[in-house]
Formats: sequence, structure tokens, C-alpha cells
Amino acid sequence: MRFPASWSRQFSRTAARRFYATLSDSLPRVPQTIIEKVVQKYAVGLPEGKAVKAGDYVMIRPEHVMTHDNTGPVISKFKSIGATTIHNPKQPVFTLDHDVQNRTRKNLAKYASIEEFARTHGVDFYPAGRGIGHQVLVEEGYAFPLTLTVASDSHSNMYGGVGCVGTPIVRTDAAALWATGKTWWQVPRMIKVELKGKLAPGVTGKDVIVALCGSFNQDEVLNAALEFTGDGVTSLGVDERLTIANMTTEWGALVGVFPVDETLLQWYEKMLAKLELRTFSSSNALSGIPPPPTHPRINRECLDALRASNLLSDPDAEYSSHLVFDLSTLVPHVSGPNSVKVSTPLPVLEKSKIAIQKAYLVSCTNSRVSDIAAAAAVMKGNKVAPGVEFYIAAASSNVQQESEALGDWETLILAGAKPLPAGCGPCIGLGTGLLEEEQTGISATNRNYKGRMGHPKAQAYLGSPAVVAASAIKGYICGPASLDPDSLPPVQAPTFSISQNSATSSAATSSANEPLLPEFPAAFSGRLLFAPQDNLNTDGIYPGKYTYQDDITLERQAQVVMENYDPAFAGHIASIIQQQTLAEDKDTKKGVILVAGYNFGTGSSREQAATALKAAGVPLVIAGSFGDIFKRNAINNGLVCIESPELVKDLTEFYAKDGKRGAGGKDGELTVDKGLDVAIGMTDGRVIVTGLGGSAEPRTYTIRPVGPSVQELWICGGLEGYILKEIRAAAQA
Repeated sequence: MRFPASWSRQFSRTAARRFYATLSDSLPRVPQTIIEKVVQKYAVGLPEGKAVKAGDYVMIRPEHVMTHDNTGPVISKFKSIGATTIHNPKQPVFTLDHDVQNRTRKNLAKYASIEEFARTHGVDFYPAGRGIGHQVLVEEGYAFPLTLTVASDSHSNMYGGVGCVGTPIVRTDAAALWATGKTWWQVPRMIKVELKGKLAPGVTGKDVIVALCGSFNQDEVLNAALEFTGDGVTSLGVDERLTIANMTTEWGALVGVFPVDETLLQWYEKMLAKLELRTFSSSNALSGIPPPPTHPRINRECLDALRASNLLSDPDAEYSSHLVFDLSTLVPHVSGPNSVKVSTPLPVLEKSKIAIQKAYLVSCTNSRVSDIAAAAAVMKGNKVAPGVEFYIAAASSNVQQESEALGDWETLILAGAKPLPAGCGPCIGLGTGLLEEEQTGISATNRNYKGRMGHPKAQAYLGSPAVVAASAIKGYICGPASLDPDSLPPVQAPTFSISQNSATSSAATSSANEPLLPEFPAAFSGRLLFAPQDNLNTDGIYPGKYTYQDDITLERQAQVVMENYDPAFAGHIASIIQQQTLAEDKDTKKGVILVAGYNFGTGSSREQAATALKAAGVPLVIAGSFGDIFKRNAINNGLVCIESPELVKDLTEFYAKDGKRGAGGKDGELTVDKGLDVAIGMTDGRVIVTGLGGSAEPRTYTIRPVGPSVQELWICGGLEGYILKEIRAAAQA
């Protein structure tokens, strides 16, 4: 493959100007993790001297934003808000990878329209067949160490395998980035994951993350940013790190970053050498063959700058918890069926000889060159068992090309494997080879949720490439013949532990005196309603039967809000709003303040769950915690979200049935209204509740108020309003 001749001209300055996270001498000495330091570099509009910390809302300008087959809907969103020009054409990357087996006229027309849009706006475009977007971003250097790259896909966590802070966004965010180069992000809580020891022979990175998901399976890392550390990291190759980072998504995290160490630097040196061999050139000046053009993102200058950066977490950086996992105690593990939270030691599971009908070596998790080589080593000289279908797809065309050159691809084909094009395919439940009713399959992919890879009544397990290949040979879930039981540690649960850091700055201790933008309310106040329920999902907030009624008005949304949770909610809140004083203090936003339990808004990505609450007269929601996608949709639509576990705890003790959430109030009501009034200060972070427990004395709680980025979105009426503001400002400049 030959580099475009224009690269050396077009990108010679880009390589020199590339963002690298570095320390700022102008900042006060505030301890930060490496993730916080990277975000600091990509944050815009911060108050002078502000050090980015976990919990902060910041406006970010990431290095790149990737969209895949969902580029089509993002284009529609982009156009609907009045945008016509990509702010920075080198920031977006389009990769077609999900439905690449679909050759219907409709899908081909969709792909053609995405390519046309890319070429019109000068956006980097990778067509169907080039590979899975996440793999392409790593291969082509869009996901690069000590940078921040986002994607409209949940597995952007994978970029952390090469020391890049990768995190998912939603489609509205992607449209905002195209139009303005910016979007908002709340920096997640930081968790240190210390890996100790060394893996035994035959144990892989896939076994590590499968065991982590099964060992810490009580949402210990939900919506967190993970930093992998410890002496065990050095023994893990980059492909293994990519696998682990990829599946931190299933573990529940928003970020999973490995360190930039000598292992990674040497990996990039080998990658650079491969790139330089992709064109005809000669070191002999007399040959007349010029050197190849400089790759815009992976080149000598970039690697030298990376090596010199030496960016690390501060020794006194703060983490909400510290997880320790001993790699030396781990045996191969298998996840499932149909849940990543259930993992079983392979030596235990294979005694059951669970028959399979399908096996898969596909996806961005485990279809790289080393994965295909591992499977080929097991398959060599063997055949796929009768009654088993073994599907393989490389993570990218580059991977397949290299595996073919090594002979590993041919080994798998000769053994009876069925090749699929480089793409997501069965992993996302699209195309050939899906699990049928009552079938069982084992896969080297990342998700085995019920119905994900085919029929809801199928059983799906996850394992390493070697285990998948061995199972395809035997016809039941098992390990490869090369796996020596004597070289493995005792078959038992791996050694792990967790410690909470009570000294870490909480929202309460780090919230004081948040600066306010002029048009943002100094306070929110109103009647407090309490929904004593954890995991109140988006279908409970806004019923699915209304989701695709595109012509439904905001007034109608307000009438059906919370219908599936409490049919009386909408009418009750309307009566409260009607009785409220119409005259409003310009510094205070009045309405009804809803307080709920933990993981509020979990479930689907429907925006109406947020817009319906806001339309009903709820300007602010307080919860123990929020589903991340709900929070993004809420803030994108001007609904403020505040976390206060202490308030939720007290309300639960005073008003929930039996002092527990999940069964309504003490009087059987689903929504508790005891006439409480609440005021939330946006500068000092003080929540004052009047009448709690019948007391005449107000009770005060401290929360982290929202930062300037969220304030500006609120002032603009949401993210779309912010985009329009930015477009108009750019037009007038």
C-alpha cells in the first residue's frame, strides 16, 4: 500500500504541532492522575489556574472523533441544527465497519452517501472492508498515546491499550464536534487497577479481563476511569492490553488506560518500521528513489516526542478506590453464558463438555495478528468438528494481510474455518453465521448479552482465541491440547482485593465557589419529590411506545413522563407547577426538584427521557448516581443533574418503605411528596432541605455544582443551541 504523495506536504507541519499532554508550569501544585493530565491538555475555556479533577465538567476539544455506520444519522443531526461546515476536517474520522456484509441497495446507498459527505468536507474516510474502526484508529495513529480521542461507539475504551484516553460519546456530541470542534465531558472518578505477578503459560489478556469482569461484578468500576498499573503490566503485550482495555466497557468503565512504557514504545518502533516498508525506497542516495512520505501521525518526530514526554500520575494523585489483581493466580477463564459478570475457570467448565454449534474469532477484541496466530497454532493439523461452524474475520485488512503472509490465515481456512470480511459482523448480530434458537456458541468477542449474537434463546460464551479454536476442534468448550495443567496455578478463584479511599476529595470537599456565567441561575429551588427507586430506567421515565412518535410535542411528553413508573406522576407535578408563584427571582430557577436513587436513567439512549422531565417542569434532578448516557442526554438538552448520595440516604431512611428503595414510600406511594422544599446553590454547592423528617431546622448537604461548560449549554437551551451560537459567532468573525 502506497502513501498518498500529498501526505508529506499536507501533514509535515501537523506532525510537529500534534497535541501531547504535558505538565503546565502555570498551574498550582494539584496532584493529578495521568488521565486527568491528558484531559487538562484537551480542556478549553477553563478558569485560569484550574486543575482538572475527577467529577469536573469540562469542555473538551479531542484530537479525533470517530463515527462508523452511525455517521449517517450524525450527518442528519449535523444538518438539522443548521451546520454546513466541518470546523476542523482533520478531527473527524469515518470508518464503515458494522454492516459490511449487507450488500442491499439501501445499505450501499447509505455507505455511498457517507463517503460523498466525507469527500465533500475533506474528512478521512475508511470504506467497508478496511477494518473495524477502533482497530483502524490504532493502526493509523488517530488513537495515540497521551492524547484524547472519542468515538460514537462504546468500545472506544480500547484506545487505552496504547495509552490514549478513549471514551464514548453520543451522536449529538459527534455532530457538535463536527460543527464546533468541542463538546462537554464530566471527568469520571479515578480507579487504580494494580496488576501483580505474571501470567502462567497459556493464560492470556482475554482471561484477565474475563476474570476481572467476573471477580469485580458488583459495579465497582461503573462509569469510572481506570488506570492500569503494577509490575504485572510489563509482562502484557500491547495486543493483550488492547483486549483488556476494549472490554473495560463490559466491566462498566468509561476509560481504561495502560501506561506508556518501553513495551509500548518498542511496539510503535516496529509499527514505524512496517510503515516505512510499505513503499519502494532506498537508503542509497544514488538510487534515485525518494524516501517514503512521512505518516501524518506515526512518524519519527512523534515517537521521539512521546519518548521524551515522560508523563506519569503524581505519586499523591487521588483515586476513589484501588483494585489489586494477582495475575500469577489466574487460570484460563470463560465468560457466560449470556453474561460477562459470570466467569468460570476453564478447567472447571470443560468437565461439563458443553457442546457448541458455532465458534467465532471475530471483532476488535481478539482478531489481531497475535490472536489469529494463537488460533492457528491450535488448529494446525486439525479440522473443525462435524456440526460446528467456525467463523473468522480479521480486525482489519492490514491484520488479514499480515496473517496471510505468516500462513496463519491459510491454516485456519484449511482446517475448515469460514472467512468473513474485516468488520463487526456476528459480534454486533449482523450478517452471516448468527446463533440460532437453542444453539450454543463460544466467541473471542466482547459481549455475550442475551440475543446479542443471534437468537435470544441461544447461549453465548466468551473465551480466548486459543480456547475458541480448541472448542471448534472438539465440538465442546475446552482448552487447547498444548495447555499444560502442571504449569498453571491451582484451579480456584484468582486472588483479588479492593480498598476504598475515604480520603479522596468527594464532591462535598471540592465544590466550593464554582464560578457562574452571568445568565446561569445562582440557585434552583422548588418542591422536592422523591422516587425511592434504584435503576429507574428510561422506559420507566419515558415509555418506549412513545419513543418513535416523531411528531409528539413537548407538552404531550410532559403528560406521559414517568408513566411506566408512576402513572400519577405527570398529573401531580402539573398541579404543583400550577400552584407555584409565577413571579420568579432572576437569580433562581424554580420548578419541581426530583430526587431518585442510584443509576437513574439506565437503559436505552432515548433523549425523550430527559426532555420529558424538563418539559414537565423539572429543571434539575438529584440522584445517588446516573446512567451515563442519560446524563449526557440530559445535559445536552439543558436538564441539570446533581449527585448527592447523602440526601438520597436520608430520604430513604425517612420516607421509603422499610427504609429501603424499591417498594415505594411508607404509605405505598410510588412518588413521595411530603411538602419538602429544597434550594440548590450553584456557587457554594449547598443543598438546603426544609421540613426533612418533620424538623423545623433546615438540613444542609454539600454537592459539586456544575462547571462553566454545562452552564453554557443550559444558557443556550442545550447542545444544539450551543452549536448554533458557535456557528453564528464563527460567521461573524
